[in-house]
Amino acid sequence: MNAVLRPMQENDLPRVMEIERAAYPFPWTLRLFKDCLQVGYNALILEQEHLIGYGLMSVAAGEAQILNLCVHPDWQGCGYGRYLFEHLLDLARQKEVKSVFLEVRFSNEAAIHLYHQTGFNQIGVRKRYYPKGDKKREDALIFAMDFL
Repeated sequence: MNAVLRPMQENDLPRVMEIERAAYPFPWTLRLFKDCLQVGYNALILEQEHLIGYGLMSVAAGEAQILNLCVHPDWQGCGYGRYLFEHLLDLARQKEVKSVFLEVRFSNEAAIHLYHQTGFNQIGVRKRYYPKGDKKREDALIFAMDFL
């Protein structure tokens, strides 16, 4: 894979927002991305000639939380999401966390499959967590993996 990973910088945010809007019907806000950078969360950019994806993870008290992982829809299904995800897990191991957590939409079958393949287990459900449209909400599945 010829993709390059590097730290996210504030000047990446216009392209990050383009990808966020292309990938999600209810995207994160620019302010949320800026706040993540400001507090020092682990924020990575994935480039393949140009920015095609990103991942954000917080680490505290021996735990990591994968907050956002996204690859532009034109590049999905090519292994880039897995590549970025596995790199975030390696980073969590380097930081000696004991557990990694994440949430995923109930309807995101591709992501759920990836999480199962990489050793995550579903540990719960957050009812009506994600906006779905028409004032409806969708459940989030909570996944975790412990590092031994």
